[in-house]
Amino acid sequence: MSSQLAKLDALQLSKRLKRGAAEHKGNAGKALLIGGAPGMAGALLLAGNACLHLGSGWTILEMLDPASAHACADSPELMIRLAGPEIDSALLSTQPDAIAIGPGLGKSDLAAAWLMRVLQYPSIPLVIDADALNLISESRDLLDILQKRNQQFPGQTVITPHPGEAAKLLHISNEDVQANRLGALGKLVTLTQSIVVLKGQHTLLASPKYSALECQEGNSGMGTGGMGDALTGSIVAIAAQGVRHQLDLWESTNIAVQLHAAAADSLVSKGIGPIGLTPSETILEMRSILNKLL
Repeated sequence: MSSQLAKLDALQLSKRLKRGAAEHKGNAGKALLIGGAPGMAGALLLAGNACLHLGSGWTILEMLDPASAHACADSPELMIRLAGPEIDSALLSTQPDAIAIGPGLGKSDLAAAWLMRVLQYPSIPLVIDADALNLISESRDLLDILQKRNQQFPGQTVITPHPGEAAKLLHISNEDVQANRLGALGKLVTLTQSIVVLKGQHTLLASPKYSALECQEGNSGMGTGGMGDALTGSIVAIAAQGVRHQLDLWESTNIAVQLHAAAADSLVSKGIGPIGLTPSETILEMRSILNKLL
């Protein structure tokens, strides 16, 4: 596949994130992340920690699990709220610069309601992952709203499926996706009209505007629960900063995907993994690499 595709080479774009001496948190953007249903709060916390460590000015979590919707002693910087049914008022009061939905979201009626309202929220960068993708795969109405959003605001939505989620969206088998990853990528772009990140060995990216790219970094240590959540948080963090630092969502996504994979490779080169490599370690390594690039 490598011979057919252009290589993802985006890390130099991260120089645009360099901050002036007088910048404040407002210049770094306000990121809102939604998920964390009962039993899956860790997924949203991982995404939130990635967002925090990759530089978002504010990281706000709408947590669906009432038992977990409180300040986190390990990450007191995270602003954690209980995601209730008053969705419009929550979005209005937050006024986010970028949104991510999906990590640990679950498939409850409340989860679906949040997804529908987020898909209808105009203009800003939106990252859709995990159960948010599964909900869309099961609902023609949600898919229609996603397509309408991308017609109105092209280039402002990214979906980040792993092969299983891609298979559900396309109504084919996981094996079919893996047998022709480039073909599946193209079908996902056509179906959703979104920027698409098809995760897996040599993650692929494309959009209605941009041809396919292949991330050539990464290793088997990334095959552990939570790595996708860390990527989601990283994309929304860079996208939130990009609003005021001249990075669009395609560029922000490219940076995050390559940075995520490069951080995993960096850790393995230091003897940390591949077996036992954790998303939390990868997040901190991403921060270190990013700051060296500025």
